[in-house]
Amino acid sequence: MKLSALPAFADNYIWMLHDGRKAVVVDPGEAAPVQDALQRLGLTLAAILVTHRHADHVGGLAALQTGEIPVYGPRHEAIPGVTHAVAGGEDIEALGARFQVINAPGHTAGHVLYMLPDGLDELTPSPVAFVGDTLFSAGCGRVFDGTMTQLQHSVAQMARWPDSTVLCPAHEYTLGNLRFAQAVEPDNEDIRGHLAHCQGLRAQDLPTLPTTVHLERKINPFLRCTEAAVIQAARHHGALDDSPEAVFAALRLWKNTF
Repeated sequence: MKLSALPAFADNYIWMLHDGRKAVVVDPGEAAPVQDALQRLGLTLAAILVTHRHADHVGGLAALQTGEIPVYGPRHEAIPGVTHAVAGGEDIEALGARFQVINAPGHTAGHVLYMLPDGLDELTPSPVAFVGDTLFSAGCGRVFDGTMTQLQHSVAQMARWPDSTVLCPAHEYTLGNLRFAQAVEPDNEDIRGHLAHCQGLRAQDLPTLPTTVHLERKINPFLRCTEAAVIQAARHHGALDDSPEAVFAALRLWKNTF
C-alpha cells in the first residue's frame, strides 16, 4: 500500500492509503482534496476512518459517503454519517489489511486511533498509526471535552509503542511545536537539529510528517516528562510535583499560551 498526506484547510492533513485500485482516507475534513486525489490516481474510495468529531476532521463526510462506503468513527461522539461505531479493541478490515482501533481520549472524550500493526506491506513492516489530534510532532493536542489525565495516559501509551512505529498526525504544527520544545529544553541538540531540518522542508512546501516514536522520544516534551530538564521547566511553570502527570499538565497549560 502507498501512504500519502493530502493537505486541507491551512494546516490539516487527510491521510490516504491506497493499493492502486482502492483507497482508505482518515479524517476527511474537506471532500475536495480526497475527490481530486481519487480522480487523479484512478482510485475508488473503499472506507473512511474518523478519529474524533471536530469539523476539520469530518466536514467532508457528507460529500464523500456515497453508495455503501463504510465510515468508522468513535462510538461516544455524535458524528453524522458514521456507519460503524468503534470504541477501541476492534479490528477493521480494509484494503486487505487489518486496522486496530485504539481508545485514546483526552483531546475529545471519545477520540480513537487507528493502527496498522503489520505496516503497509512486507517491504515496509513498521507499524503505522493514525493519531488524529492526540499527538503531533513535538507536541500534543489541546484538551477539549476530555480531561488532562486522559490525554496524558493516551500520549504515554504511544511512548511505549515500538521505536519504528510511524505516526501520522492530522496537523502541520511541527515548527511551532519545536519552538515550544526548545523553550522547554534549550540545550536539546535533537530539537535544534530537527527544527532546522523541518524549516528546510517547509521552505519547499513539503510536509514534516509522518514522524516516528523513535524521533518523538527525542524531541517531544510531552513524551519526555521524566527527563530532568523537562521536569525543571515544568516546575517553573506551575507543576506541583515531579510526577509525569503533573509535568504533562503544566507543559500543556504553558503551551496553551506560548
